[in-house]
Amino acid sequence: MSPAKTAPRINDFVVKFANVNGSGSASANGLFARAILRMGVPVAARNIFPSNIQGLPTWFEVRVVEAGWRGRRGGVDFMVAMNPQTWDKDLAEIEPGGYVFYDSTKPLPASRFREDVTTIGVPLTAITNAAYSDARQRQLFKNIIYLGALSALLDIDPAEIEKLFSEQYKGKEALLEPNRKALRMGRDHALANFQCPLPLRVERRNAVGNRIFVDGNSAAALGALYGGATVAAWYPITPSSSLAEAFMKWCRKFRTDMPGGRKRYAIVQAEDELASIGMVIGAAWNGARAFTATSGPGISLMQEFLGLAYFAEIPAVLFDVQRGSPSTGMPTRTQQADLIVCAYASHGDTKHVLLFPEDPREAFEMGAQAFDLADRLQTPVFVMLDLDIGMQDWLCEPFAWDDSRRMDRGKVMTAKDLDAGKDFGRYLDVDGDGIGYRTYPGTHPTRGSYFTRGTTKDRYARYTEEGPAYVDNMQRLLRKFETAKDLVPAPVITAAAQLTRAGVVYFGSTGAAMAEALADLERGGIHLDRLRVRGFPFHDAIADFIADHDHVFVVEQNRDAQLKMLLVNECGIAPDKLTSILHYDGTPITARFIAREIGEKARVFNVAPLRKVAG
Repeated sequence: MSPAKTAPRINDFVVKFANVNGSGSASANGLFARAILRMGVPVAARNIFPSNIQGLPTWFEVRVVEAGWRGRRGGVDFMVAMNPQTWDKDLAEIEPGGYVFYDSTKPLPASRFREDVTTIGVPLTAITNAAYSDARQRQLFKNIIYLGALSALLDIDPAEIEKLFSEQYKGKEALLEPNRKALRMGRDHALANFQCPLPLRVERRNAVGNRIFVDGNSAAALGALYGGATVAAWYPITPSSSLAEAFMKWCRKFRTDMPGGRKRYAIVQAEDELASIGMVIGAAWNGARAFTATSGPGISLMQEFLGLAYFAEIPAVLFDVQRGSPSTGMPTRTQQADLIVCAYASHGDTKHVLLFPEDPREAFEMGAQAFDLADRLQTPVFVMLDLDIGMQDWLCEPFAWDDSRRMDRGKVMTAKDLDAGKDFGRYLDVDGDGIGYRTYPGTHPTRGSYFTRGTTKDRYARYTEEGPAYVDNMQRLLRKFETAKDLVPAPVITAAAQLTRAGVVYFGSTGAAMAEALADLERGGIHLDRLRVRGFPFHDAIADFIADHDHVFVVEQNRDAQLKMLLVNECGIAPDKLTSILHYDGTPITARFIAREIGEKARVFNVAPLRKVAG
């Protein structure tokens, strides 16, 4: 170890693990993050992994952040460099004054290191080979040995790791002692050979509180369950597969009658994405609450049926866990690049409802709300997740549910209504909101039936190709879309600390890094009012917010500025009033990136706080 002069950093640093996919490192790295949480210190963890099963590089970033920021900061303070293939790239990412931890069994020449980075070499392979003869054990326990060494170097309580062992291996107690032994070997080596702890260290706090550590796919699946979903049809695709799998788990626990084991749900793994959305539409037409989980390529394949659901007005919920695109793209990287394809899915004039959760808690809430909206509006509703929300664990407030809440099935005409002589026209707008009444199949033996079709029809669902009837129907669909503006989640608007004529608009997972970036910008004298979009069609408050500011930055994670496109197209906003901040390399956006990009452009626009005029 060649010590560098590093100022003490307690509960505020970034550790990044550089591993080889399939090496078993994910378990040890996850234990590292959770042990720090158990010490009461918040962490923000991101797993950056390849789409193959084994052999390619993988990284796991753990931000230890007592301040509670949930996004990536940018930069690395302590690199656990376990992959020789990515050594140079990993070393270059370390901040000056940082640390690199590596397997020193085979010495590296001095030219492979940096003078401004402290090297910590532990002969992991040598220690492992001396203790284990089985090749698989050597591979797996090597990860636990470096975990033990890190616990000493960073002052992580080993008792917390051992508690996690007990939970992880419950029912497999024979594995407990081998893991404890490997942990002690690594810890003892570090204590004997290095000055522990380092200036970077973890100190016990009570800053986590009652928050939970959960991924967005599990949260969205639980939201679907609470939202009344009983049917799921899906085709496996990264990064959405775990959402359908989580729904299976929740259904087995909460939708299975005991005793007897009668299942009150249907989950179908279809032959492809088109079949899955077809099954969802069929189940919803019959009155069930149904959904599919997919990603961008799946949305592309579903276009034909999405047009049918829009035009025939059948409720359906789609969870789109967005990934790197186009085509196959980067299946295990994150983006926000499906806005346009979902907002206008299918050919012709279509417009769909989109929800934009910020984190797993909102994925749960909107996952449930989507089913009420789909029934109320009788249309497909997209819950726009992304890989960063869906497959990463986030520190969130506990989920909340009002047990008095009841499902909103929208306008459904009953047998009693029909017997009373109510006029039933499936596409008849009697309330001026663009939404007609529907009936469930079998509602009445002689009344309330209609033919569901994807062709043109009149207000009573009768086939017609008359132009006025077609225009009447299409205009009604626009009125329904207007109605949706006040039903989707309203935007979250927050004023800057000082009066300003500049603002920023963003959505989804970008919010995690945005909160920290805005705080950094304020320290530099750049004050921005902020608006987080949570639903489409856009609430009128969004256009008002933009109109009230001279300069508005639009931050999103795609190449083509898709949110900006929607704002211009749907709100009639002049494009030159909106300045895009775009990040789309597949990694989650960082606070440093946002602050740097906005800062540079704000200086060009001479963005400054307004002075209060004495009155």
